[in-house]
Amino acid sequence: MSKNKKQFGVWMDSHHATIVGRENIDTGDFVVLGHAKVSGDDNNSNENAANNSEQGSMQKLFKDITSYMQNVDEVHVTGTGTAQEQFIRFMSETAQFKNAVAKESTSNKMGDEKLLEFMSAQFN
Repeated sequence: MSKNKKQFGVWMDSHHATIVGRENIDTGDFVVLGHAKVSGDDNNSNENAANNSEQGSMQKLFKDITSYMQNVDEVHVTGTGTAQEQFIRFMSETAQFKNAVAKESTSNKMGDEKLLEFMSAQFN
């Protein structure tokens, strides 16, 4: 008998993420587990401060996302821009997530229902 995998899906851009996972941790339909977003930008006086602030905001966003994903086996990350690649790199460099199988794709923003359908298709 094969072990059920803990599968998660994330739609994200550099400001917002929607996290989905299985209803019963490793079985059942995908449900929205939560949303994470970058808190308001500080008006930085120079480009260097703005860049450092953005990096810190992304790290916080990544930590917020992973707080929904306990003992993740597989994750599919989708969205716009380069945030998905950065998030997958963050996971690979974080001890508790480095063994997770991460896949990525690019997609426009979708509503929660569409995202649930999309992630179900990724893992079936």
